[in-house]
Amino acid sequence: MKIKETIIFACCALSLCLISCKSQYELLLEGNDSEAKYAAAFDYFNQGKYTKASQLFESLSVITNGTSRDDTVQYYWGLSNYRAKDYYTAETNFERFMQNFPRSSFAESAAFLHLDCLYRSTYRYELDQTPTYRTITAISEYLMNHPDSEYRSVCTRMLDDLNERLDRKAYENAYIYYKMEDYLAARVALRNVLKEDSDNRYREDILYYTAMASYKYASLSVQSKQKERYLVFYDDYFNYIGEYPDTDRRKELEKLYNKAKEKY
Repeated sequence: MKIKETIIFACCALSLCLISCKSQYELLLEGNDSEAKYAAAFDYFNQGKYTKASQLFESLSVITNGTSRDDTVQYYWGLSNYRAKDYYTAETNFERFMQNFPRSSFAESAAFLHLDCLYRSTYRYELDQTPTYRTITAISEYLMNHPDSEYRSVCTRMLDDLNERLDRKAYENAYIYYKMEDYLAARVALRNVLKEDSDNRYREDILYYTAMASYKYASLSVQSKQKERYLVFYDDYFNYIGEYPDTDRRKELEKLYNKAKEKY
């Protein structure tokens, strides 16, 4: 019985302790002691308890509005949300900070973190790329306004990744017609990708599948249409090997070219 009573007592004591700690935090959060709240907010932040820190900084933002601590509180409110991986809220925090404190010592860091929040909120290439376009615009503007930024290399890597997603999405959206064996639509779609962006990083694949699509379209056509359609394939074939003479795919396409030449 004594052991059982001891365990019960210990559990009760622990529960009371936890309740007391929770109540202390809540009382601090709801109170008006700005000094205690300010110190506690940074204490929680330094301990990695970012959600609690964020709540305290948010509460402080009302008290410190218009004071010398205003930009510090607003910045660390956003940084706490960022560290807590609440990028949507942090983005809003940093956007507001940039508007209200353009000359703050935290301004450049806030501007970069705002970009990072936007970047982290973008989607894989298969999904909607509207956030990607928005982020590319924001990063480009940042680099124009901060040409010597310490974050320039990171921003450049972000831009490269985002542009790769757009290139891949454009390519995959056209290539799907090839997989569906709609070869005429595939050729048109693939050529349109390069019309819109000749520097698409999937250019070699696009030119290859353009040639393959035109060959298959010609070979599956009625005999009366084959000759003129093979002529289109010849153009696509020479376009491809002209740009990529050492490609591993050259032998494959040469076989198709020779096969077509035997007929016409």
